[in-house]
Amino acid sequence: MKVISYNLRKHRAATELVALVGQHDPDILCLQECDVQGLPDRIGDLVLADATQGNRLGLALYYRTNSFHLQKIRAIELKKSLHDRMLKPAHERVLGARLLDIDNGRELIVASFHAAPLTALNSLRRHQIRAALSALAELGEGLPQLMVGDYNYPVFKENLGQAVRNHGYALTLSDDHTYTRYRVFRGHYDFATSVGFEVDAITTLPQGSSDHRPILVTVHPD
Repeated sequence: MKVISYNLRKHRAATELVALVGQHDPDILCLQECDVQGLPDRIGDLVLADATQGNRLGLALYYRTNSFHLQKIRAIELKKSLHDRMLKPAHERVLGARLLDIDNGRELIVASFHAAPLTALNSLRRHQIRAALSALAELGEGLPQLMVGDYNYPVFKENLGQAVRNHGYALTLSDDHTYTRYRVFRGHYDFATSVGFEVDAITTLPQGSSDHRPILVTVHPD
């Protein structure tokens, strides 16, 4: 299964999505910082499962209908940072889907995630990640689970990795930095947490008009 995650930088990179899907042929596309009203119902062979409605900077999830049946989808609110309370960019920071893999008859959970911005503490983001994983597990107990997106966690990832492992999940970084701003600030901001999946690779794709680079996550169930 191939999953692309992309932070569109306030929807600026939305015009790249048709080419991105056409070139890499993902099964699922997870987006962050979308103008939800400006999203198409289809991108190539992918269909919009749902998008958050209460956010200024929304989340969206597309899936391949000839590979999956959508069983359930849920937008999830998380503990808010001061930035969220004052500027209100995002009430819902997780969008999770329970899907049935048509070929093998197995169900799984995939989610798009956008953590609080860098003005918040890492401790808050760790809390959000743990809460998000727990909430997604409620979509289907014991199902394989993959959460991809913008974790906004550029430094001290060993602390995050340990926190995620303590929660029973794996954290996997991509093969190159995913964030570039002013050609000076770089880091791994976009990655994956999972359980019940074997992550084969996370490839960082070329830079477009966003300050984030898309990532291509290739996984298979354990």
